[in-house]
Amino acid sequence: MKLAILSRAPNAYSTRRLKEAALDRGINVKVLDTLKFAIDLKRGNPDLYFRGKQLSDYDAVLPRIGASVTYYGTAVVRQFQEMDVFCANTAHGIANSRDKLRSLQILARHHIGIPETTFVRDKRDVLPAIERVGGAPVIIKLIEGTQGIGVLLADTVKAAESIIELLQSQKQNVLIQKFVAESRGRDIRALVVGDRVVAAMRRVAQGQEFRSNVHRGGVAEPVDLPDEYAEAAIRSAQILGLRVAGVDMLESATGPQIMEVNSSPGLEGIETCTQLDVAGAIIDYIAAQVEFPEIDIRQRLTVSKGYGVSEILIPEGSEYVGKTIADVDLSSKDLNVLTLNRGSKVIPNPKAERILEPGDKLLCFGKLESMRGMVPARAQRKRQPKVMDLPDTDVTNPDSDGQNRHD
Repeated sequence: MKLAILSRAPNAYSTRRLKEAALDRGINVKVLDTLKFAIDLKRGNPDLYFRGKQLSDYDAVLPRIGASVTYYGTAVVRQFQEMDVFCANTAHGIANSRDKLRSLQILARHHIGIPETTFVRDKRDVLPAIERVGGAPVIIKLIEGTQGIGVLLADTVKAAESIIELLQSQKQNVLIQKFVAESRGRDIRALVVGDRVVAAMRRVAQGQEFRSNVHRGGVAEPVDLPDEYAEAAIRSAQILGLRVAGVDMLESATGPQIMEVNSSPGLEGIETCTQLDVAGAIIDYIAAQVEFPEIDIRQRLTVSKGYGVSEILIPEGSEYVGKTIADVDLSSKDLNVLTLNRGSKVIPNPKAERILEPGDKLLCFGKLESMRGMVPARAQRKRQPKVMDLPDTDVTNPDSDGQNRHD
């Protein structure tokens, strides 16, 4: 197997350990600088050049994309994907995780526990937003930041207002987040590889510091994760589209709350703390996946005209509630159920005798027209609006001087 590690830091601990683990397993491995690639696009023939020369064939890629090169780095990873090279983390997954707001939006929709969070731009919305997350103290975070940089604790509403106003004046986007008091100065980092947690540690802040990151002086200790926390970490990584991830969680009174999912987790802290070969686990996983790779099913199944992948909601009062999947007779509609989402559970390839309940979501592949036919009539009208004639209004009919009455 030939493996490329995309990294701008060949001498960093994580890069060296991953390369070492690959070599120990007889894998041909190269560390390639992400910014030294050139992306060539031609019809049906995507290609990559490295340092001016056409890139040789690789079986797999392990991206270690730094925050400062996210855009170019994800473009390179995407090109590898288009060339059918297995990527341990996809460009889509990296982009999802790199934006804190975007990742929390996705996780919240999938019923993953997160700290109450709000995002505002207008100065007048700051005070109501602070109240909605429970009042001071609050956590203020830059949307893009790593290793605890750009994470601030405001003890009072006045302090929060001042910090937010200062950051926004510098054109920084900030999140306002509930302060989980019972987890002050502590969090858990779980290292997810594929469908399991291979190592976990609890990080504890020192002194008056509330951030527990090892880079900020936090002390780490190994921890055996309860099933609830391990499941939350694995699901969070999978939902964002990551196969290798560091998942940071708070231990709250209501269970795990996901703070952040890192697509390029550092290995030094967790390997030193747990004395586990995390780098080896990552390389072993990649080697196994190259033989039987996962694919982007949505992309592959939407190339046929009239066919695609879509999610069908079974609302309260639907004619399908109480029926089994077999009773609905989806096969006659040329539809296949891939997964059934019920609350926080995801049921892959559900059995035909499973009874449908209100709120169930069926992820289906098949005829798009058939799927539209299963959507309630009211929702259908919203999805398929009729194009009307342009109305005669103040906006569409300007004054004689050629100016609209309203800007």
